[in-house]
Amino acid sequence: MAISPTGVRPEPASFRDPANRVFHVGDEVLRGLDPQAAEHWRALAGSTFFPALVAARKVCATEDAPPTLVPAATGAPWAAVLRHERIPFVSHPYEWSFSMLRDAALLHLEILRAALGEGFTTKDGSAYNLQWRGADPVFIDIGSFEPVRDGEPWAGYRQFCQTVLYPLMLTAHLGVDFQPWLRARVDGIEADELRPLFGGTRRLRPGVLTHLHLHGAMQHRNAAASTSEVRDQLRAAGFSRDLLLATVRGIEKLVRKLDHRPAGSHWSDYQVTCGYSARDRVAKEQFVVTSVAAGARPRLVLDLGANDGRYSRLAAGHADYVVAVEQDPAVVDELYRKLRSEGQRRILPLVLDLADPSPGGGWRGVERAGFADRASADVVLALAVVHHLAIGRNVPLPEVVDWLAGLTAPGGTVVVEFVHPEDPMATRLLANKPAGLFPDYRRDTFETLLAARGRVTERLELPSGTRTLYRTVMGG
Repeated sequence: MAISPTGVRPEPASFRDPANRVFHVGDEVLRGLDPQAAEHWRALAGSTFFPALVAARKVCATEDAPPTLVPAATGAPWAAVLRHERIPFVSHPYEWSFSMLRDAALLHLEILRAALGEGFTTKDGSAYNLQWRGADPVFIDIGSFEPVRDGEPWAGYRQFCQTVLYPLMLTAHLGVDFQPWLRARVDGIEADELRPLFGGTRRLRPGVLTHLHLHGAMQHRNAAASTSEVRDQLRAAGFSRDLLLATVRGIEKLVRKLDHRPAGSHWSDYQVTCGYSARDRVAKEQFVVTSVAAGARPRLVLDLGANDGRYSRLAAGHADYVVAVEQDPAVVDELYRKLRSEGQRRILPLVLDLADPSPGGGWRGVERAGFADRASADVVLALAVVHHLAIGRNVPLPEVVDWLAGLTAPGGTVVVEFVHPEDPMATRLLANKPAGLFPDYRRDTFETLLAARGRVTERLELPSGTRTLYRTVMGG
């Protein structure tokens, strides 16, 4: 991300709408508006529905700021500048579980219904317009609101289908995880890509005929027509705001019907099968709490391989925010549902393969920042992770330690667990590998690598005698 001489950093994901751009100045998130967008903002701020949504924490808090805080692309001041609340950790829809994407979709549609009731609409329908405060979704694209024009359909419908509805249908109807599909293309899943999977009787599943087959056919039929021509056709056919509102309600009803409850996986039972004794668990929990609570209160904790969130919850008691990362979408979905029911706003669960984390994507590879570029944690928890990476995924131990250091803010702390080669879990992994493949997977080697990247301030061997915990200040 380029930084101007004044310290203003343009947000790489905010270039598609020239009417308003997002910038970062220190910890502040600012949005510059051109004259028309500023006019729309004034009308929006004076509405009834928008302040109510902000008060309900469904839309990010926004206020006016001095127009001179950020320069416009032409060098002239913006007509208006807004200051937004900062989201604790930016995530992408392909890092969300099924229930997270569905709840984000329902919030987007609720906001759109409220806007239509007062003569506004949203010109975008992208899943990227939502973020999270823990397990609560929040709409962040204030520049998307604009006055609705009678006789026009929802401009964001195609985006909504590609980044929200089609991914949900893919998982709900076929049991296929949507995350790899969304990660592959920043603009989402095209109707042409999905249609071949929904032939025969699958065409009759909820939403498929209307929003996939018929929508795709209309796109092909109107491919040569301009947007204005399509709008004129809809007006002539009697398309009204009431019909638009009914359409949105229909989509909302469909989204509520879509569900996915996968069967249990190996990881869903991990807390039962991982082999910890009761004494091990107590000692490990105490070590984690002491490590997170040591020193200044952490702003951000990463819990890598969070599973059911046991240690994320412990960390959340002593930190501002915790990102709980787990590879299995089913496990993340179960964790999210529990956190949501608890009203938890300090733990964000994400679907992420630690050996293949989200890369940078979109325009020039920076429009959607990779996980490593977003993660600069005060504390990183890597509990029962190293052996899965080093043995299960053949990642050399030096690479694992370098990776942990790279996720940590300068002077931050890594709390890491080393599972000895003779531990039953490590033995099980090694049994599936050629003999002698990992001669350097040893405790002394691991300790040397940690010492080279930081200062080990505490060490604890669990009562079982086959696992050791380390608290290391990186760069210290």
